[in-house]
Amino acid sequence: METAEIKRRWLRFFESKGHAVVPSAPLVYDDPNLLFVNAGMVPFKPYLLGQQAPPWNRATSVQKCVRTGDIEEVGKTSRHGTFFQMNGNFSFGDYFKEGAISLAWELVTTPQEQGGYGLDPEKIWPTVYEADDEAYDIWHRVVGIPRERITRRGKLDNYWHMGVPGPGGPCSEIYLDRGPEYGREGGPAVDEDRYLEFWNLVFMQYELSAVRAKDDFDVAGELPKRNIDTGMGLERMATLLQGVDNLYEIDEVYPVIDRAAEMTGKKYGAHSGHDAAHSHPDDVRLRVVADHVRSSLMLMGDGVTPGNEGRGYVLRRMLRRAVRSMRLLGYDEPSLPHLLPVSMERMSRSYPELESGFGRISQIAYAEEEAFRRTLASGTTILDTAVARTKETGGTTLAGEEAFQLHDTYGFPIDLTLEMAQEQGLAVDREGFTRLMQEQRQRAKADARSKKHGHANTEVWKELRGIGPTDWRAYSELTTDARVVGLVVDGTRGPELEPGQRGQVVLDRTPFYAESGGQVADEGVITSDGAHLKVVDVQRPVKGLVVHTVEVLTGPLREGQDVSAEVDPEWRVSACQAHSGTHVVHAALRQVLGPSALQSGSYNKPGYLRLDFAWNSALSAETRSEIEEVANLAVRGDLPVSAQYMTLPDARAFGALALFGETYDEQVRVVEIGGPWSRELCGGTHVQHSSQIGALTVAGESSVGSGVRRLEAFVGMEALRHLAKERALVAELTELVNVQPGELMERVAALLTRVRDAEREVEKMRREQVRAASVKLVDFARDVAGVRVLTHDAGEGLAADDLRTMALDLRARIGEGVPSVVALTAVTNGRPNVVVATNAGARQRGIRAGALVKVAAQTLGGGGGGKDDLAQGGGSDASRTGEALGRVDAEVARAVG
Repeated sequence: METAEIKRRWLRFFESKGHAVVPSAPLVYDDPNLLFVNAGMVPFKPYLLGQQAPPWNRATSVQKCVRTGDIEEVGKTSRHGTFFQMNGNFSFGDYFKEGAISLAWELVTTPQEQGGYGLDPEKIWPTVYEADDEAYDIWHRVVGIPRERITRRGKLDNYWHMGVPGPGGPCSEIYLDRGPEYGREGGPAVDEDRYLEFWNLVFMQYELSAVRAKDDFDVAGELPKRNIDTGMGLERMATLLQGVDNLYEIDEVYPVIDRAAEMTGKKYGAHSGHDAAHSHPDDVRLRVVADHVRSSLMLMGDGVTPGNEGRGYVLRRMLRRAVRSMRLLGYDEPSLPHLLPVSMERMSRSYPELESGFGRISQIAYAEEEAFRRTLASGTTILDTAVARTKETGGTTLAGEEAFQLHDTYGFPIDLTLEMAQEQGLAVDREGFTRLMQEQRQRAKADARSKKHGHANTEVWKELRGIGPTDWRAYSELTTDARVVGLVVDGTRGPELEPGQRGQVVLDRTPFYAESGGQVADEGVITSDGAHLKVVDVQRPVKGLVVHTVEVLTGPLREGQDVSAEVDPEWRVSACQAHSGTHVVHAALRQVLGPSALQSGSYNKPGYLRLDFAWNSALSAETRSEIEEVANLAVRGDLPVSAQYMTLPDARAFGALALFGETYDEQVRVVEIGGPWSRELCGGTHVQHSSQIGALTVAGESSVGSGVRRLEAFVGMEALRHLAKERALVAELTELVNVQPGELMERVAALLTRVRDAEREVEKMRREQVRAASVKLVDFARDVAGVRVLTHDAGEGLAADDLRTMALDLRARIGEGVPSVVALTAVTNGRPNVVVATNAGARQRGIRAGALVKVAAQTLGGGGGGKDDLAQGGGSDASRTGEALGRVDAEVARAVG
C-alpha cells in the first residue's frame, strides 16, 4: 500500500467517524519555541491547553513535521528521520480512552479490501502506563487482547507531559511484532526493533502542578475537560504495510536511494543486516542522502531558504550533508539536479503544490549546491592547513577559534568541520566554537530583543492574555477610546509608568497595527488626563494580545486608566502605500519573470519596501526597468483594492498566494489588487485604490543568499525624494565634467577608458621594476648543500601578484642547471604575504614549495598552500617576515642534510 493511500484511508476513516479533517499546517509555524512543527499536536495546542475554545469536538489531520535534534543519527537506525508525517485524531472533551482505543483497533485490523490497514490482530502488542488499570481493561475486556500481550510500563515510557506544569496523562502505545528475524521474543520491553511502535494514544486527563523530570512530577488533580491526542507515524505504518526493513525503504524515500546508488555505483543493502543499526557505511550515507533530500524538498516547499541562522541554517545543513555524502560515495558532480526531481515525483502525490512550485524549489536547491561546491573547494584547503598546524604542534583538538573563523569568514559549516576533522584524527573544541557563536548572536540580538518584547518573559504576556484578547481595530479606526489593562517595565508588571520611563502598555482595544507580515508597527500616541505617551513599537508576543512599547513624555499612566489611542495618520497612509506597493511589485515580478519568481520574504515601512524572491541570477537593467514600468502602470490604472475573509482551502482554490514564512488561521484574509492580477493572503493595511500608492521607483536589486534576490523600492513621497536626489546627482556630475545630461554617459565612459589605460601603464612600469630588482637579487643566492637558496624580504607595498611574478622571474634567472629555491615575503596593507618557488632539481631532492609555504605562513600567524613548484600564503603578523624566511632556510637545510 502506497504511503499516499495510507494517508487517504486515515482521513476517510476518521471523517466517517465524525472528525473534522484539518489540513496540515506549514512546517514553519507561529510558535516562538519551535523552529518547525515537530509533532502532530502542535497546531492543536491552544485547544488542548485550554487557551482557546476548539471549533470542533473531534478533529483529524496528517501533519508535516521536522525534527533535527539528532540529525547525526539519521541513517544509522531505523527510527531516525528528519521529515516525517504524523497522523493524528483528537477529541476535545468528547470520547476518551475506550473511544480512542476502539477507533485505533478498528482502523488497523479492518481488512484492506474494506478500507482498513489489515494488520494481523494476533501480532499487535499494546502497552499501557503501569497504574492505568482502565486502559488495561479496555484492551483486554473490550478489544479482547490476551493479558500476555499487554505490557505495563513506567512513566519514562508511558506517561505524557510537556515538561512544564500543565496538562498530562498516561498513554498507550501500539506495537506490531515483525517476527524473529528482527530480534528477540518477549514484547516491546525486550526489543523495540522486532516490536515496532506505530501509534501512541495520549489520555490527557490530569493537571500537573510541578514537573521536575520525565518521571518526576506532581499531579494536582483532574482536568475539567479530558482530551485525546493520538499520533500514528505515517512512515512507520508504511514500513509495516510495505514489508520493508525501515523507513528509508518505503515508497516515498527509497527511489532517491535507488537513484543515488545508481549514480555512485553502489549496491544498497549488499553488506548490511536487516536492521539499520547493522549497516555498511555506504548504506548509511545513501540513507542520509534520501532523508535529507526529501526533508529539504519539504522545507523549501514551505518557503524556507538556506541561510546561516535558525531555519535557514537547518535547511543549509541538510542540503550540504546530502551533497557531501554523495561526494564521500564517490560522486563529485552536481547531484541535486538528479535527486530532487525523484523526491518531488513521489512526494507530490500527497502534496501537489510541490510540483507546481518545483521551479522555485529547484532553483534554490541547485544554487545552494553550487555555492557549497565553491565553499568546499576553498574551505577544505583552509581546514587542511589548520589541521596540519594543529598536528605539527602535537595537538589533538582543533581550536574553537579556528572552527569559528571557518564558519564566520568562509561559510564552512561547523558540522562539516567536525566530520572532516574527525576523518583526519582530530577532535574540535566545540565548546569554544559554541561560546564564540553565542557571543556573536547575543551582540546581534540584544537590541532586537529589547525592541520586540522589552525583556519580558512570555509568562507575563500569557497572564495578561488571560484577562481577555485585545479588541483589535486597525482595519477600521485610527483613534479609539480604551482602558489600560496592564503595564510592564523591564519584564515585570507594575501599577504605573512614570515620566521618562520606557515600558509596555496593554489596552483592552487598540487601533494600532502590530508588526507582522513584513509590515512595521504603527506609530502614534496614547493620551489621558495628565499623561502623554509616544508609541514606538507594537507587537503580538502571544496570540490575541497586542502590546505597545511606549516612551512616557508626561504622566504617570496607571493600570485601569481610561485613555485615547491615536495612530499617526501620515504614518498609516505611508505604511499602506508601502504594503500595497509590495503586492504590486510582487505581481509585476511574476508577470515579467514568470510564476517561479515567488516572494520568500518582505519588509515594508512608510515610503520604503523590500521584497525577497526566488531567482538565481541578477536582473539586468532592462528587466528592472520593465518590472518598474509594469508596477507603475498598475498604479496608474487605479485598480480597486479589496479584502475578504474565507477558509484557507477556499482561498487556495480562489488562487490566493499563501506566502512563505507565514502561518494562517482557519479563516484567512485575502487581499486583491485588480482582481486576479494580485491575490494574496495578507493581514496588513492597504490603500483603497492602487493610484493612492503614488510614485513607485525601484532603487536596487541584490543577492541575499543562494537562489534568493532582493528588490528594493520607494513609494509615494519617498519615491519622489529619491528621484530628486538622483536628478541632483546628475546635475552635479554634468557640471563637474562640463557636458549636457544627454552626453554624460559618453563622457564618463571616455574618462574610465583613460583611467584603465593609465592603470595598465602603471602596471607595466611596476613589472619592469620587479624584473630590474630581480637582476640584482640573483647574486644574493646562497649554496645550501648543493641547493641554491634565495630568500628576500621585499618590505612594504609589493602586492601578492607582483611577489609571485618576482619569484617566478628569479627562479628562471637562476635556471635549471642547479637545484634552486626562491622564497620571498612582502607586506601589503599591513598583512604579510609569502611566495615560494622551486625548480625541478630541488623537487627531485624532496624540496616542495607547498610544504615550505605552510611553515613560513604559520610563522606569520596564517596559512597557505599550493603545488610542489609554486605556492603562496599569508598571515597577520607582519613583524615576523624575517623569521618566516629563516624557517624556510632551516627546512631546506633539514631536507637536504
